[in-house]
Amino acid sequence: MSYRRFRRPLLASTVLAALALAACNQPSAPSQATRPTRSDGDILASIQAAGDKEKSVIDVHPLRDPGVASLQDAAQADVRGGQLDAAAAKLDQALKLSPNSPDLLQDRAELAIRLKDYPSAEQLAHKSWEIGPRLGPLCARNWQTIVELRQRAGDDAAAATAAKWVKQCHVEGIPRY
Repeated sequence: MSYRRFRRPLLASTVLAALALAACNQPSAPSQATRPTRSDGDILASIQAAGDKEKSVIDVHPLRDPGVASLQDAAQADVRGGQLDAAAAKLDQALKLSPNSPDLLQDRAELAIRLKDYPSAEQLAHKSWEIGPRLGPLCARNWQTIVELRQRAGDDAAAATAAKWVKQCHVEGIPRY
């Protein structure tokens, strides 16, 4: 037997082993940084908290049409019962009766978040702010909705801008002694 007969298979197996080892040492492709997403429940809790903690001197409560109020109340009952589509139908019906109701628009925006319709939620919150009092708890809920949805979309700069607007919803009262 000659040494040449074994040299080629030995050389080929050595090259294959070297390539396999080199492949193991290659840097892996950079993984995309995953942004932790907050649950819709957490987002809605932040929105409600923004309205609850707003203690500005101005808190506008428009007069409610009894028909619209009953639809809003029925929609809230549907949400508590987990019937989100039925709640959306009731709020949409109420919006047909009162299309320029800022509190109704904000309620529908928050329901849109539950339904995972984030673009509509942001549009509704912004429209609510445009026609609403632009101060007080409703204003804070409007802008906190926008903050949360822009953060969810990964637009940190727009979320920071919207957060500044949340602060502008507050108006200090005159201290009375």
